Amino acid sequence: MLEKIIKAYDIRGLVKNEVTPDFSFSLGIAFAKFLETEREPATIVVGEDMRLSSAPLADAFSDGATSQGMDVIRIGLASTDMLYFASGKLNLPGVMFTASHNPAKYNGMKLCKSGARPIGQESGLVKIRKLIEEGVPISNRPVGSVRKQDLLNDYVDYLIARFPRNTFKKRKLKVVIDAGNGMAGFTAPAVMQRLNVDLTPMYFELDGDFPNHEANPIEPENLKALQKKVKKEKADIGLAFDGDADRCFLIDENGDLVNPSALTCLIAARELKANPGSTIIYNLISSKAVSEVITEKGGNALRSRVGHSYIKTLMAESGAVFGGEHSGHFYFEDFWGADSGMLAALYALAELMATPKSLSTLLEPYIRYVSSGEINSKVKDANKSIQLVKDKYQDNYQIDELDGLTVTAENWWFNLRASNTEPLLRLNVEADTQKQMAEIRDTVLNLI
Repeated sequence: MLEKIIKAYDIRGLVKNEVTPDFSFSLGIAFAKFLETEREPATIVVGEDMRLSSAPLADAFSDGATSQGMDVIRIGLASTDMLYFASGKLNLPGVMFTASHNPAKYNGMKLCKSGARPIGQESGLVKIRKLIEEGVPISNRPVGSVRKQDLLNDYVDYLIARFPRNTFKKRKLKVVIDAGNGMAGFTAPAVMQRLNVDLTPMYFELDGDFPNHEANPIEPENLKALQKKVKKEKADIGLAFDGDADRCFLIDENGDLVNPSALTCLIAARELKANPGSTIIYNLISSKAVSEVITEKGGNALRSRVGHSYIKTLMAESGAVFGGEHSGHFYFEDFWGADSGMLAALYALAELMATPKSLSTLLEPYIRYVSSGEINSKVKDANKSIQLVKDKYQDNYQIDELDGLTVTAENWWFNLRASNTEPLLRLNVEADTQKQMAEIRDTVLNLI
């Protein structure tokens, strides 16, 4: 079971019989022991999303951690980036109870060291899993304490302070936000009341059963209501957040989804204007336009594997000021290298307020190629499928295997990689024309 629920970047599974309070208690004990061996501070910050199972899991975890002599600070309801803020500001390790965009029957945990440093498989999850398997003896240290601390206003203050004074007092914008009954319904009101915006909220009621649609904006079906509302309200921009609000997707004034790579370009250009010559990270399924824009703006473009633990580690090693993932995760050096959907949204709003242009016009220079979007295929043997595709292309095209299989030609490229969480292959194709993209997409899907 541990092999099934402890993933590459986090822990996630079914509430009924996998991610249970008993498991969470054991995790609390193991995490405390892990932190002790890593010489981390003896206090853990704990945040939770709105799922009905999150508070009981956080309670059990806290009991396990305090049994080992660890103190716990409960910040209560939080988005994942708010937990990272707490870990960074307090310089303490943390755990966020959330299953992000997964349906209501799931829950999980995202762990970090002090300063919001990521914990993935290589950086701790394997060790933690081993500690759970072995069973850690009850500590002789005195039982730790638990206290509550409200950090919502501090979080909002910190985000706003990332921008020059009066940035958000300029042009008034009509903004529609779809929180998907997730944690943006908690954080967005506190942020937006500080800005010069006319806000139309959608599904701000916190509800872990997700009665309106799944809180997963990467699925087109879950964006339809927001797209319709943006056009009806004649809004300047729509924002869609996932369940734990660490990802953000934009809808332009025409009701069209903004390619996340275009938002990466927009933020990268802004960061390079403020920090000339800096390094910007992009993941390997981002549009080719991203590396082009970074280079054109005088920056150093650094390519990464997909996944937050890889990007955060690379940011720390390279000193990058920003990193963007095509999945809607955006990472900021001045946010402890962590990802924040809300901070990415603020960058978009800041750029929009500084110009009379529409969002689609503002982003037009960054839309250069035709993309397939991510296409998932269920397979029995991912490695066998990838090898079959590699055999077809390896003799005539550039191949690299940084993350799955990437094949590059002069006018197109594609990446095929296995999911870390499901028996799926994920395909992304980009080309100069719609015809080229469709041909490559269909060829690879037929092989799969």
